[in-house]
Amino acid sequence: MREPSLFPDLEARPTGASRRSPEAIGHGPGAPLAARMRPRSLEEFVGQAPVVGPGSALRELITRDRVPSLIFWGPPGSGKTTLAFVLARTTDSAFVPFSAVTEGIPRVRAIIAEAEERTRASARRTILFVDEIHRFNKAQQDALLPHVERGTVTLIGATTENPSFEVIGPLLSRTRVFVLEPLQVEDLADICRRALADEERGLGKSGLGITDEALERLAVEADGDARRVLNALETAAELTGTGTIDRRAVSEALQRRFARYDKSGEEHYNLISALHKAVRGSDPDGALYWLARMLDAGEDPLYLARRMVRMAAEDVGMADPRALSVCMAARDAFHFLGSPEGDLALAEAAVYLATAPKSNRLYEAYSAASRAARDTPAAPVPLHLRNAPTALMRELGYGEGYQYDPHCEGGVANQSYLPEEVSDRRFYRPGARGEEPDIARRMDEAERERHRTDETAEPGGAP
Repeated sequence: MREPSLFPDLEARPTGASRRSPEAIGHGPGAPLAARMRPRSLEEFVGQAPVVGPGSALRELITRDRVPSLIFWGPPGSGKTTLAFVLARTTDSAFVPFSAVTEGIPRVRAIIAEAEERTRASARRTILFVDEIHRFNKAQQDALLPHVERGTVTLIGATTENPSFEVIGPLLSRTRVFVLEPLQVEDLADICRRALADEERGLGKSGLGITDEALERLAVEADGDARRVLNALETAAELTGTGTIDRRAVSEALQRRFARYDKSGEEHYNLISALHKAVRGSDPDGALYWLARMLDAGEDPLYLARRMVRMAAEDVGMADPRALSVCMAARDAFHFLGSPEGDLALAEAAVYLATAPKSNRLYEAYSAASRAARDTPAAPVPLHLRNAPTALMRELGYGEGYQYDPHCEGGVANQSYLPEEVSDRRFYRPGARGEEPDIARRMDEAERERHRTDETAEPGGAP
């Protein structure tokens, strides 16, 4: 059984049909304020000027009814579905919604068959609207691809997720992606004023006003989401009843602000990237802020601990080898204490990492050694470095000539520890920060000892 359509009157709308009233598309007086106030035209649309403002490419395409296949990508409440409504009301094309959650390939095939028949009968185009296109699975996308390519249907998708990750490459290459940003505070305040003044669809008949302080808080704490600001305004109006909506009513209506965060989506990677770069940039305030943002949004604290262990090895490295121990201790402390007490241990690790001297010389050294290992996978271990547990292996020269370093003057033997193919390579080169200058000094001393003639060295010894 098919779900009710988002656009019940538009699937079979005749060519040249006039614009309908909000009631005709399911936005009657009983609908939520956010649904009733949904813009019906580009003139009513607030914000997103780079995408649909006067003179923009998309606005011209909509006006001329020449809309190509496209995807609207943006956060909740930024206007993605609203733009689909506007397209539905302005185009002469048949507008068909599709639920990627409840409908499958048989429905895709039926839509394509209807579109082909529509084109033959009246040369009328078909626009297929897929809300939450990130839920459109690969099989559905593959089934639709050739028909988008041929122009049988024009695809319009709306998504909160990065289409680079959610839409197959061939389909993505045949669409234009328009990025919608969170609405500005001024835009959200304007949306509230319109809703309070509109007597047909909004709250105009209630005679309610709103204080500047309450309006500012509504607009700020809606976090760029038009749906959230209108839902909060409607609740605040119900709490107020008559008179003027004040800050207290707005506070009760808003309740707690929840982070816009998906632990498997792009925002997850954006925030962990910000935390990593704040640590790398030696900014403890930035590190604490992004750590707190992720913890507050529900991120797995042990994931954050693991990432900071990586930062200790990658970005601090040998400039402060204790950083790795601090991060491991923070992981253990959180595991022992749990949240919220254990959060402070993670915060301590973040600040330690951010304020520690930085060096990626260890990271670069291991990368260079890995490349050399891949380039010389068959390089034999020098005989003097080989273990010789049997008589046959000793007869073959295994271990012959090996010098036991602790028995040598200076504790370093005059011998190589690399295969001949890479014996002239040097992978780790200490930097000038933190403890690495001291490490460089010790390495230089060992190198001098290694190359001096040492007649007192005793061959053999510990393996």
